[in-house]
Amino acid sequence: MTIERQEVGAMTMRAWDGAMAPYTSNQTVVDKVLPEMLHLIDAHWYQFPPMDPLWYSLLGCTIAVLCLISVTGNAMVIYIFTTTKHLKTPSNLLVVNLAVSDFLMMACMAPPLMINSYNQTWVFGPLFCAIYACGGSLYGTVSIWTMTAIAFDRYNVIVKGIAAKPMTINGALLRIFAVWLSSLAWTVAPILGWNRYVPEGNMTACGTDYLSKDLLSRSYIVAYAIFCYFLPLALIIYSYYFIIQAVAAHERAMREQAKKMNVASLRSSDTANTSTECKLAKVALMTISLWFMAWTPYLVINFAGIFETAPISPLGTIWGSVFAKANAVYNPIVYGISHPKYRAALYQRFPALACRPSAEENGSVASANTAVCEEKPAA
Repeated sequence: MTIERQEVGAMTMRAWDGAMAPYTSNQTVVDKVLPEMLHLIDAHWYQFPPMDPLWYSLLGCTIAVLCLISVTGNAMVIYIFTTTKHLKTPSNLLVVNLAVSDFLMMACMAPPLMINSYNQTWVFGPLFCAIYACGGSLYGTVSIWTMTAIAFDRYNVIVKGIAAKPMTINGALLRIFAVWLSSLAWTVAPILGWNRYVPEGNMTACGTDYLSKDLLSRSYIVAYAIFCYFLPLALIIYSYYFIIQAVAAHERAMREQAKKMNVASLRSSDTANTSTECKLAKVALMTISLWFMAWTPYLVINFAGIFETAPISPLGTIWGSVFAKANAVYNPIVYGISHPKYRAALYQRFPALACRPSAEENGSVASANTAVCEEKPAA
């Protein structure tokens, strides 16, 4: 009996030693990288042992699920908004543009990431690494600047009220063109020599080089963060600060007028609880908050690299990729929950989804995050 236990113990130790061999030997996370990719790998990553294959499997499965949800959800948003007559407004073109960028994010980025997760390294070579990273940066930048345009549209309608100049189809298309052009300029810059695109620490995706210590590389990360993260954030905060002020003033004026008339409320029953403006502001704020939740981890990783404020591990870079790409999933879900006319149109086309809006929602004048309000705040 004792001999049998010893044999079992020996077999267990050999199995354990075999499983832990990569972590106790000189093997690193870089070992599987293609030879033509090695010039892009920073020396920082050579200190890390190979990642547990389980993490690659989890990454691949997670991205596959997110891809399915995002591609399906955003395709429905694009289809509904472009084929439903009463949703074809200038403001809703911004919503469609947001859905297009989210759709492209997962449709283009997820399949290579799943293939690389299966192979546990980047297998497409240096050229596609740059194209892949440029695409991910482009779609993310288009997303945040589109949300900024949506915030300004809300500001124009709610804060300026009757004095606001309504947005036209040409005006919306011009804004969309400007968003794509400016975003493309920022994301092509590393390909032209201002910074560069390199494999990330987990070696399954590519992004900006935040480990190079030269001034040119660091300056791009800082400038990109300012103009594609902090500036949009500041503009959105500015817009919603005055939107909330206008909504509060409007609600206060309605309550005072109701008191003078000795009635409980001046609102009709379908909008007694919350104004249309407030509903729209909440939806847009939710969408934008989710965007910043998604991209902030990636910003933190980049800043930790250029300023050397915290150690960066290959496993940590996985979370940055997952959170960033998960942003493309949020918007269709937000629309489905809080967009009455979108839900009504979706129910008409796809009744099996059981997303029929309530009677109160059917009576609402809200059409989208960016639909033009029927109700104007008091001056």
